[in-house]
Amino acid sequence: MSPTVLKIIVVVLLLAVIASLTSSLVFLLRDSGNTSAKRTLYTLGIRVALATALLATIGYGIHSGKLGNTAPWAHSATPTASSKTP
Repeated sequence: MSPTVLKIIVVVLLLAVIASLTSSLVFLLRDSGNTSAKRTLYTLGIRVALATALLATIGYGIHSGKLGNTAPWAHSATPTASSKTP
């Protein structure tokens, strides 16, 4: 699996988690008086499953080396002992 495909899967899963959370909020507001409605519970369960799949995908990408951290603040600004010249 290429890194581009892995990144697309991560973005799709993230959008699905956000959509599921939004639908849970809508169901919560619509079913506020109805105690027998379980749509909010089901959509939150779907969100948990999607979030688990998202974390597993990110973990696989980091473990396989296809995803990494390239943020400039993640790297140390101070030189290490091995890079100093005598």
